[in-house]
Amino acid sequence: MLQSETRTKNPVQAYRLKKAIRGIVIGYFFYSLVIGLGFAILYPLIKLIPFVFNNLEDLGNPDVIWVPIELSVDSFRAAMRLVFGNGLPLLQSVAYGAAIALIQIFMSAIAGYSLGRIGFWGRNAVMGLVILSFVVPPQSLLISQYLSFKNFDVLGIASALGGGPIDLINQPYTLYAIALLGFGVKQSMFVFIFRQFFKGMPAELEEAAYIDGCGFYRTFFKIGLPNALPAIMTVGILAFVWNYGDTYYTGYFHPDGPYLSIKLATTFAPANVNNILYAVRTWYDVPGATTFAFDAVKQAAALIFLLPLLILYFFAQRRIVENLEQSGIVG
Repeated sequence: MLQSETRTKNPVQAYRLKKAIRGIVIGYFFYSLVIGLGFAILYPLIKLIPFVFNNLEDLGNPDVIWVPIELSVDSFRAAMRLVFGNGLPLLQSVAYGAAIALIQIFMSAIAGYSLGRIGFWGRNAVMGLVILSFVVPPQSLLISQYLSFKNFDVLGIASALGGGPIDLINQPYTLYAIALLGFGVKQSMFVFIFRQFFKGMPAELEEAAYIDGCGFYRTFFKIGLPNALPAIMTVGILAFVWNYGDTYYTGYFHPDGPYLSIKLATTFAPANVNNILYAVRTWYDVPGATTFAFDAVKQAAALIFLLPLLILYFFAQRRIVENLEQSGIVG
């Protein structure tokens, strides 16, 4: 009797032991992968923090690697003085990114709602063109876009009224016009996100609105937009991040604008190394400052530039993944 009970228990115990060992092995590899990827991602930031808070004269000292001998914020002070001034350029860039994001949300939502809910002839062909414009590199469209805005004349109206085409290059409203026309940064992707979201919206909501006498636009504003909050948040976050740090459209269509992305690139160009080092040595009395000091000031400026994005992620990170799933990117 004891032998039969022992035989029945041994297979169960062996199965449980095998399952426990398998769980331990899988968990070990999983957490090792997560920790390794996390370290690879965070290592530049971990190494950057002591670098920018180091004394400018100690930069490049082989004895100072992780722990600064003397903490200093001269790198941030120099960055503020060189790039940010009284903070107005930062506010202007944030306002620009937010304004373009709002325009892209509105225009992409209308296009996505039309492609997702209206069964017009040629809808699939239009959607194919939207996807094609997302796949095609923007550099391949640069010459045609630049010439179109350099000699802007719709149907010859400007030539008939003013005697010639209008030059819209390096004008403050050109980038807003590009977003209104649907050619903003990654705007075709935003149209696809809204189209996927509206395509999965229940038809009963629209039918109820039509029964109540709503037309296309009223249904869009009363039913479509209020229910598209996940897609709106997803597109808003992506649009703000990409337009805030954009150097392509701002550099070609409004190079003289107050955009921090352009100002950082021009200020910390390799040709300005000696000028910045001279300014740092003069301002903070560090005659031994080397090119490491230039890198420290540059990285401090980059951290200040990323501050609005970090604040945005801090408040929105709880819903980013949920909104990406609901907006149709993974569907």
